[in-house]
This record gives sequence, C-alpha cells and structure tokens, in this order.
Amino acid sequence: MLGYAFRRLLGAIPTLFIIVTLTFFMMRLAPGGPFDTERRLPPEVEANVKAAYNLDKPLVTQYGLYLAKLAQGDLGPSFKNKDFTVAQLIGAGLPVSVTLGLCAMTLSLLLGALLGTWAALRQNRWQDYSVMTVAMVGVTIPAFVTAPILTLIFGVYGIHLFGADITLPVSGWGGGALRNLILPVITLSLLQVAVIARLMRGSMVEVLRSNYIRTARAKGVPEYRIVLRHALRAAALPLVSYAGPATAGILTGSLIVEQIFGLPGIGRYFVLAALDRDYTMVMGVVIVYATLIIVLNFIADMLYAVLDPRVRLS
Repeated sequence: MLGYAFRRLLGAIPTLFIIVTLTFFMMRLAPGGPFDTERRLPPEVEANVKAAYNLDKPLVTQYGLYLAKLAQGDLGPSFKNKDFTVAQLIGAGLPVSVTLGLCAMTLSLLLGALLGTWAALRQNRWQDYSVMTVAMVGVTIPAFVTAPILTLIFGVYGIHLFGADITLPVSGWGGGALRNLILPVITLSLLQVAVIARLMRGSMVEVLRSNYIRTARAKGVPEYRIVLRHALRAAALPLVSYAGPATAGILTGSLIVEQIFGLPGIGRYFVLAALDRDYTMVMGVVIVYATLIIVLNFIADMLYAVLDPRVRLS
C-alpha cells in the first residue's frame, strides 16, 4: 500500500511542474501586459516598473527566477493589487471557494447516490424513468443558466412554503451564513447530482445482477441487507474514482458561480487577474487549483485501493 501511494505521489511532481511551465509561458505569450493601459506610462516610468518586477529580463530568466521563488513558497506580489501578495489574496478567498465546493460536493454525493440507488432498485419502472429524465435535464443545463433562474425564483419573487414567504439572498457572502450558501451550493451541485445519479444507477444495476448477489438472495438474505452490506460497497467504486476529479471540478467550476452570486472566493481574483494580465495572480490560482486536483485524485486512488485490493497489485 505504501509503495502504491509513493508511486502516485512521485507521478504528481512532474505533472505539477508541466502545469506551472505551460501556464507561465502561455500567460507571457498572450497579447497585452499587466501595465498596458489606455493612458500609457512615460517610457522611463514603465521601464522602472518592469525592472522592479523583473519583466525587463529575458523570458527564460524570468521563468528561472519565478521557479526559484516558488521553491521557497513565495508566489510573488500581485501586479494589480499592489498592497497585497498573491498568497494573501488566495488565503482570503480560498476558504470561501473550499466551503462552497465541499458543501456542493457533499450534497451531490448524498443526493445523487440516493437517487441512483432508488432508480436501480426500481429498474424500468416510473421511478427509474423519472430519475433518469431529471438527471438528463440536469446534465444539459449549465450553471450560468441555472443560477439566474434560481435567483429569480428564490431571490426576486420568493416562494410561499408552509405558510411562510421565503426569500434567499442572491449576492454576498454574509460571513458564510447558511442563507447565503443555499443558492450557490444548489447551483453548483445540480450537474453533479445528475451525473452521480446516472453513474450510481448503472453501477448498482450491474452489481445487483452479479452472481454473489443472486447467491445471497437464494440463501434468503433480506433485500435491505443485500443492498446495504453487499451491493452498495461494490457499486460505490465508480463513485470513488469520479469523486476526486468531480470535487476539483466543482472547486474550479465555482469561478462562474462566485461571479454571479458576488462571492469573495479566489474565482473572482482569477477572472480579474486573467483580464488584467496579472501574471503572478493567475499563476498562483492555477498552482492552487492544480494542487487540489492532484491531492483529490490521490485521495480517490487511495480510497479505491482500500475498497478494491486488486488495484494495489496492478
């Protein structure tokens, strides 16, 4: 098991290095620069500013200097937010993005697995068709369409439920209050609920047709024990493989949702930094996201190896 984990970690190092390298050169080769404005600076001032940030040096030299600082854990200063470093800005926005993403993924896994299992147990009945139809609709509607619709229904008009009028906030963080999280979390989780429900349904149907399940039924084991103690563990294996990349996808996919709902996550900094050619800020966010993806995939691999020992032998 330790050897399997070591091989996975060893493979993550060159992956992260390639991501950093590609992002660095792609940002530098894009048109424009961090100090290009409608009102250009005087040539001597622009030269001094570029010298302060090492932008006057050859591209390969800039790359070497950046790697040297990165090796020390220094992400550098933000070119546009001059009073803050990249680490400070990411440190302020990352808890918001992580909270939003983890809440959305938790809801997706619970609801998606429940709906998928229910559909599999009612295969080819109206329950199965209903779940798959809703899942298909959820897959086809993107977050930037879902978010305005939910905002209009629950934020502008409100709903009347159990004798009370319910209106939810449509913008702002509110210190992480539950009311402010509801609409962004639902928006982020709808797609994943649909995908997980379809994945769980297909996996559960296959497991329920396997020989050991038939043997358990022939021995008179109650159906609920068959599902809970035997079928769920095997059917959950595809979900474990999917959960790592999906969690990373939710965290990176929150860029749009954070902009729509006005949340102070790192998605907002990434969008603004890309538009303003804030090289260090874009690099910092990409490194954080790449690290999250690698770590979450590693955790998924470890869980898969625990659930299926055959993986450790491959």
